[in-house]
Amino acid sequence: MGSFSIWHWLIVLVVVIAIFGTKKLRNVGSDLGAAVKGFKDGMKDGSSDTPAAPPQQVTASKVGDPNTVDVDAKTKS
Repeated sequence: MGSFSIWHWLIVLVVVIAIFGTKKLRNVGSDLGAAVKGFKDGMKDGSSDTPAAPPQQVTASKVGDPNTVDVDAKTKS
């Protein structure tokens, strides 16, 4: 009782065709296919082979901690 037989699906298909018509169903199918293709192309264009650089950390002020090493000063001298 829970599953539908092939006859149930055939009756549903005949009713849908009678309501919408074959031309309308063909247009809906092609529109859906174009939307899926556009989505796949968009996902393909959005990804890149090289990963993006991580954001740099910005500090507002220098800390007067004696354990802090200034990397720029070390490489300049």
